[in-house]
Amino acid sequence: MEASAVAALYPAHRCKTLYLVRHAQGFHNAAEESDVIDHTSPALLDAQLTPLGWSQVDCLRDHVTKCGLAKKIELVIVSPLMRTLQTAVGVFGGGNYTDGVSAPPLMVEGAENSGRQPISSLNCPPFLAAEACREQLSVLTSDKRSSITRYRTLFPAIDFSLIENDEDVLWGPDIVEANESVAARGMNFFDWLWTREEKEIAVVTHCGFLYHTLNMYGKECHPAVAEELGKVFANCELRSMVLVDRSKLGLDTSTYNFAGKIPAGLDMPSDVAEKKQAEGASKN
Repeated sequence: MEASAVAALYPAHRCKTLYLVRHAQGFHNAAEESDVIDHTSPALLDAQLTPLGWSQVDCLRDHVTKCGLAKKIELVIVSPLMRTLQTAVGVFGGGNYTDGVSAPPLMVEGAENSGRQPISSLNCPPFLAAEACREQLSVLTSDKRSSITRYRTLFPAIDFSLIENDEDVLWGPDIVEANESVAARGMNFFDWLWTREEKEIAVVTHCGFLYHTLNMYGKECHPAVAEELGKVFANCELRSMVLVDRSKLGLDTSTYNFAGKIPAGLDMPSDVAEKKQAEGASKN
């Protein structure tokens, strides 16, 4: 019987599960449906979610709750733009906030005139903002973020400590990030995710960032897998991926592994085989 190369095995401790989410519909997405649109308009600066976008958030929240995913996620990493922050807390947050609770809310009531109730930070994973997964830099005003000071007033329980500058020093009216640069940034971001201890991580980010990054990964895959990776994300779409460590980074053993050597003593014939193998190696 010939060996099959269709499937592949990796030790569990060399894998993480990622849940990649594109933000829900923002006002800049809705504007794209118009025949004439000025993408540099100040009105689209750091675009927030539309009413339809919030409905998409509610639908995805209902899905992750019913399928049990909400209880599995250990960390939510989010791009520091208004539309991704709103999507992240709306989907993975702890529900409606109750006055008198000591924990700060993930989102204050009516943030950005959203008309939404405050969102609790209880009974949900921690939230961490990271610039590394923000949208491809361009001249579009929708891709310029607000100040971290402003975000902290609207999203008190989100951790913004990884972001060094209060104002957006990355965006500029004449800065266009090359596709290859976005992909390289994305791959570095996923390498950084691997260094974290969490095994089930949600990432709420953007269409362009996901498209260019996943297409780069797809170059090493079977064409069918590459095609699946390279599909454009719809607004508020979630896809689960497995992040695999192919280097020597994941040398820690799995907490579920069991050596099978209790009580201590020779475990015939495996220990004998290992001993003979070691003796043979020392003679070479």
